[in-house]
Amino acid sequence: MSQDLFAHKSKSWDMNSKRVKNAKSIAKSIQKNIELKPTMRLMDFGAGTGLLSYFIAPCVDTIVMVDNSPSMLEKFKEKASEFECKTEVREVDLTTTTLNEKFDGVISSMTIHHIEDQKELFTKFYNMLEEGGFIAIADLDSEDGSFHSDNTGVFHFGFEQEMLEQIAKEVGFKEIKFELASTIKKPHKEFTVFLMIAKR
Repeated sequence: MSQDLFAHKSKSWDMNSKRVKNAKSIAKSIQKNIELKPTMRLMDFGAGTGLLSYFIAPCVDTIVMVDNSPSMLEKFKEKASEFECKTEVREVDLTTTTLNEKFDGVISSMTIHHIEDQKELFTKFYNMLEEGGFIAIADLDSEDGSFHSDNTGVFHFGFEQEMLEQIAKEVGFKEIKFELASTIKKPHKEFTVFLMIAKR
């Protein structure tokens, strides 16, 4: 059983207004760039307590919450009835497991910097998407390592957009674009968050 690095954070996770504001901003960016339909079935990768999905829920049919933190998913289950779409939960670690399911899109917020191998991850996303499906991934632009007070479980201090674009192209994604989705203000610094959109 892998260690749940978020166990001590799950209870207070949603109370952080910065996080809620960030998720809302990313959701707006997704809605602006993708035509979400009421028939769609999406995966929220690294869903946590469902912050991002909460704002996407009114636009789609089903969101499958994928996360390897049992404590975060427990917090999500407590409020799942408040979501304006059907929800399902998969407690899996996609770095070691493959989900044999198909989705119309994959959304993700602030998760991929916790994943070591982006090419392997993007390949899994690609294989799980229906033809014409999309990924909408938000994460930090390259930073100096000061975003997290503790970098345990952090493999990347943000990302260079060109590098991610290159990986996505190699995997087979097309129509790749980036935009500024959010800015997170911390006492010592501001950090920018990009949204990366790509189609299968």
